[in-house]
Amino acid sequence: MELYERKILKEIEKLIDKKTIIVVTGMRRVGKTTLFNIIFNKIKSDNKVFLDIENPIIQKIFQEDNYDNILLNLKSYGIDSTKKVYIFLDEIQAMPSIVKSIKYLSDHYDLQFFLTGSSSFYFKGLFPESLAGRKTIFELFPLDFEEFLIFKNIKKEFYNHFKDKENNKNYIDYQKIIKAYEEYLEYGGFPQVVLAESIEEKKQILQDIFKSYFEKEVRFVSDFKEIDTLRDFILILMPRAGSKISISKISSELGITRRIAHSYLSFLEATYFISLITPFSRSMDREISGTKKVYFCDTGLLNNLAKLSSGAILENAVFNCLRTKGKINYYQRRSGAEIDFILNELGVAIEVKERGTIFDREKILKMLNDLNLKEGYVISKSFVKDKGFICASDI
Repeated sequence: MELYERKILKEIEKLIDKKTIIVVTGMRRVGKTTLFNIIFNKIKSDNKVFLDIENPIIQKIFQEDNYDNILLNLKSYGIDSTKKVYIFLDEIQAMPSIVKSIKYLSDHYDLQFFLTGSSSFYFKGLFPESLAGRKTIFELFPLDFEEFLIFKNIKKEFYNHFKDKENNKNYIDYQKIIKAYEEYLEYGGFPQVVLAESIEEKKQILQDIFKSYFEKEVRFVSDFKEIDTLRDFILILMPRAGSKISISKISSELGITRRIAHSYLSFLEATYFISLITPFSRSMDREISGTKKVYFCDTGLLNNLAKLSSGAILENAVFNCLRTKGKINYYQRRSGAEIDFILNELGVAIEVKERGTIFDREKILKMLNDLNLKEGYVISKSFVKDKGFICASDI
């Protein structure tokens, strides 16, 4: 089977043979194991091993009171502890206690660990205390549209800077890939879904991903007693994608307390199912206290489980393609005028429209000075040749 490289690969490769533990976390089925298989195959050494920690037999290797014995156990896998060792451990959330032995072995031997885990609960909970200063964490998401085209073997040049995206848009190129972009909007970016050929297979895999999330993350990681209520919470939340969420309304609708609703939101965010963004403000306190907007990890899941407008799906897809560019906020004036996304670190304001108009562009320009930002763009699904517009398929 052909293995497709992810954009994050180059960043990870820079750290091979550095004194750091490489951690890749993210939702299940986003391609963490495949990514590590590619890295494993690229390392020019035979003194390496790839182990699945969800396997109870593999767990026994690390169930030693004397951590030095772990390397003796790995001898049967061809590991020589007198030389540089590369140890890949997949799905370590299945054995949280393994973190202590990883820390010890990293400190006392010439080896490098590569770890994957499907829930950031463990990385944000156990890891900061046990591996502080020793780890580098990478987050892997479903494919953005650039990666989607790579998986589809469709060639297209993408530009990093928004100004370059604006200046290099091309109607002929747009026409060539708009059908692929519509498929991306409809079925999302989970690698297995992208590579599936039939619509029926894509839909089945999306259902399996949601089922797997419930069985492996919700039941295994969380301590929620009312699993069905969390499922209903997700189904109520999905139609609100791209919108501000009212915890009071949702908790009232489900008959749960605000505290439980907040715990559900925190869990969904920590396990990469949703992202929450806050209103942009020069005051940190005001930003933290503001009403949050919710976006989902994948538009394929949204379309499979909820009914949303095409505009809401587009906005969620654009968010998913922007999220690796730094912190994202939204902006709203007291008058109600709103801008979808603020990338303050880049000095950019973005409005998302299915068919952008000059009025959308003027609205952003009027707000740029107030926001102290340099650039403002309308991201449009339809091609607009005018200045200030970027094709959604170029993001």
